[in-house]
Amino acid sequence: MRVVVAGATGVVGRQVVPLLSAAGHEVVALSRKPGRERAAGVRTVAVDALDQAALREAVRTAEPDAVVHLLTAIPARISPRRMERDFALTNRLRTESARTLAEAARDSGGARFLAQGLAYAYDPAPGAADEDAPFWRRPPKQWATSLGALEVLEGITAADDGLVLRFGHLYGPGTALGRGGSSIAQIEARKLPVVGDGSGVFSFTHARDAATAVVAALDRPEATGALNIVDDEPALLRDWLPGVAALLGAAAPRKVPTAMARLAAGAWGAAYMTRLRGADNTRAKDALSWSPRYPTWREGFAAELGG
Repeated sequence: MRVVVAGATGVVGRQVVPLLSAAGHEVVALSRKPGRERAAGVRTVAVDALDQAALREAVRTAEPDAVVHLLTAIPARISPRRMERDFALTNRLRTESARTLAEAARDSGGARFLAQGLAYAYDPAPGAADEDAPFWRRPPKQWATSLGALEVLEGITAADDGLVLRFGHLYGPGTALGRGGSSIAQIEARKLPVVGDGSGVFSFTHARDAATAVVAALDRPEATGALNIVDDEPALLRDWLPGVAALLGAAAPRKVPTAMARLAAGAWGAAYMTRLRGADNTRAKDALSWSPRYPTWREGFAAELGG
């Protein structure tokens, strides 16, 4: 299978490309800058993903059997008060570039279209969300534009019988929650607190587990719609944050009232730490015959940060 990977140099893309090559696929890796062929069967094509004409031509020239949309432009450090600024480019990639990639896939004889989504946009409610749960109905205003972009992305993908892989909070190499990442630095400096009663629920996804799900999805053309690509154990903030601090040998995180967090980080910052809903991966396991290498955050973070 010839697979175009848009976002091949991103956190998940760097994991996906060698896995696809090892599985015998021919990979056309789209990147902003020219690069060397990294493995047998991998060809790098330089293209600006926001130049829609160039992006369309790159995909059509490749004549792919599948197109994988992993494009993001998320800053290394994010300000919850400046979400619209920090996610402006990513929102364009999730709307304008997604539409172009889907159209180009369709024009290439109906190539399969896969896109990267989020598994933590669900409306706050008890229990882990399955894929039928609604997205956040009345989100804090700082999150509304990004949530709208995700909804557009999902609509574009559904229109072509594609599949959105809803990743959880990514950790591992190159992520904010990987060694040397911005969130890890905040934990080490006790600048990432447990807010309120620490009741926000996080579903994590190791970057390599995200990549193996992409590879599995290419072999399951009947899988359409959206799937939660997360580990088996949604984790309360009050559990995982002190646990990661302990793995780092750092002091336990501070505890701050929700009202104080709202003053410091805005409504979205406080909601992110107290109201997020975890996700259920049962449907993804069944549909893709996939399971995470790291079934819980405990094993995954220990492997990444321990020792």
